[in-house]
Amino acid sequence: VQLQASGGGLVQPGDSLRLSCQASRRTGSNNGMGWFRQAPGKEREFVAAIGWNGGNSVYADTVKGRFTIPRARAASTVYLQMNTLKPEDTAVYYCAVYSSSFGGRDQRVAYWGQGTLVTVSS
Repeated sequence: VQLQASGGGLVQPGDSLRLSCQASRRTGSNNGMGWFRQAPGKEREFVAAIGWNGGNSVYADTVKGRFTIPRARAASTVYLQMNTLKPEDTAVYYCAVYSSSFGGRDQRVAYWGQGTLVTVSS
């Protein structure tokens, strides 16, 4: 099983960026999917998650209202639409497939992607 994340890059504060994560085969079609991030010198933290049905999305308080996690029902691809980016959003972003049908901060992750770097700087 592989998770291929893409879309990272260097942007300025206030810009938008869209990350994509494609799971191999049909992995994840019946599972929750999500995004985590790890900033330099910090622990990995939860960003957002969404259920297998494209609903039941949850967000970290730090990104609520700025980020969304679009996903079609039973799709193996998940996105992270990031708007109004801030320097504190700088991190390596990892996509994840959960063990269960829905995801969240404390739900068990079955598979991790390799990460894509997002740098927000003027």
